[in-house]
Amino acid sequence: MASKIAIANGGERPERRRNASLERVVDTYKEFTRFLGDVRAEMRKVVTPSRKETEATTAVVLIAVFIFGVYFFVVDRIFDFGLHALLARLGGIQR
Repeated sequence: MASKIAIANGGERPERRRNASLERVVDTYKEFTRFLGDVRAEMRKVVTPSRKETEATTAVVLIAVFIFGVYFFVVDRIFDFGLHALLARLGGIQR
């Protein structure tokens, strides 16, 4: 009886709502399968680097890490020396 009232008031039937939700599910499934197809196509483009390329890039990374480590160590020591000198001059630190 409630469906007759809904029809009289211009409401939709529950069957139409199910069709709309079914269409959304189908559209979502199509989008998902298209996405998986795109993923597969992109994965075909992936190239694994050779051993020589891997060794070269690893060496570059290790050298860069070492250089940056030394640089930051030196900068930290300079700031440490400057801060201690400033605090000693102001009387905030006793040596």
